[in-house]
Amino acid sequence: MSTPRAQTHSKEAGGPIGIFDSGIGGLTVAAAIRDRLPGVPLLYFGDTAHMPYGDKSEDAIRYYSIRIAHYLLKHKAKAIVIACNTASSIASRVVEEFVDGRVPVYNVIDPVVDQIGQRYPNGKVGVIGTKATVRTAAYAKGIAAVAPECDVRMLATPLLAPMIEEGFFNNNISTSILKSYLSNRKLKGIEALVLGCTHYPLIRSEIAAILGDRVELMDSAQLLASQLEAEWGSIADAPIAEPKHRFVVSDYTDSFAKTARLFFGRKVHLTEETLWGS
Repeated sequence: MSTPRAQTHSKEAGGPIGIFDSGIGGLTVAAAIRDRLPGVPLLYFGDTAHMPYGDKSEDAIRYYSIRIAHYLLKHKAKAIVIACNTASSIASRVVEEFVDGRVPVYNVIDPVVDQIGQRYPNGKVGVIGTKATVRTAAYAKGIAAVAPECDVRMLATPLLAPMIEEGFFNNNISTSILKSYLSNRKLKGIEALVLGCTHYPLIRSEIAAILGDRVELMDSAQLLASQLEAEWGSIADAPIAEPKHRFVVSDYTDSFAKTARLFFGRKVHLTEETLWGS
């Protein structure tokens, strides 16, 4: 894929890995990176003032992404992770052009596409995600480029993200909704299922229980974190005992603060910073 590789850049331990999302769902990506690179500080920016990106124009998404990338660079980020499926599909190229090789840029789609190309070049693969992710067909297009014989089935699952944010998972309500979605004829006979939303790692175990061992789950957060560990693991050889992570949102509310802890897996202190002109 076109993502610059970390080994071509400085690996100084001091700077954070910059991560951004349209909201707080990308904290599952941040949590996966934290677990793989425990000594590396993270700087997370959630653009909660403009969420969800799926309702915005492509030009607006590109503009927001560039402004956030500028913010992360200004705060000495040594890599930029686009932890949002919509921004990954629409803005990855312009963010790479803006960064211009100063730091590597990663997104949540490329690692999944690469994995499917290696494991299921002639298989049948399902993708579940928000309406915006399905509409962009980013996974289908990416997979077609590396595995043209792969049969990709995309299904919008719009109830899942709000359900998760409200804490309705691992219960009868979520199981009923998931069974309804996963029994859709589009997913019949699939060998792998892409969790095409950064909220979905929180319901991975429920999905696995429904589908069983016959379907491999492709978790973009874990695959991206694994890629970063492979490329940046040497900077964590002598880890900081408790690296100082920062979590910033463009519009603070108490509900975001509560949900952030759910997604990151531990207490999160959110601060608010506005990057946009009046």
